[in-house]
Amino acid sequence: MRMLHTMLRVEDLDASLHFYTNLMGMKLLRKSENQAYEYTLAFVGYGEETNTTVLELTYNWGDNTYEKGTAYGHIAIEVDDIYQFCENLEQNGCDVYRKPGPVKGGSTVIAFVRDPDGYAIELIQTKQ
Repeated sequence: MRMLHTMLRVEDLDASLHFYTNLMGMKLLRKSENQAYEYTLAFVGYGEETNTTVLELTYNWGDNTYEKGTAYGHIAIEVDDIYQFCENLEQNGCDVYRKPGPVKGGSTVIAFVRDPDGYAIELIQTKQ
C-alpha cells in the first residue's frame, strides 16, 4: 500500500495552481472538469502519480468557501535552501508566518507558509 494523494478544496483554482506550480515548484500533472457535478480537479506534485504522493486541488463551481476546521494540521515539504525559498515566497506576496529557524528544542530548520486558501504548509530544510 502507499498514500496516493491529499485533497484540498480551493476557492480560486488559478491562484492555487499559480502558488503550487510557480512558487512551490510542483508540476500540473492533470486537470479535468466534471460538467454534470460542477467541479474541476487539478493534480499537482513533484513527481508522477505512479510513484509519488500528490495533491488534488478540488474547485467546486458556485459556492466554494469553506471553514478549515480544527483537526487539519498541515502538509510538509522538504526544501534545499529554506531561507532563499522563503525569501522568494515573501517577495511573491506569500504569508510566511513562521520564519525559517530551528524547531524548539531541536536542530531541524523549519518554516510555515499559507497557500492562497490559508492551508498551512511546513517547509523543512533538507538535512545535509
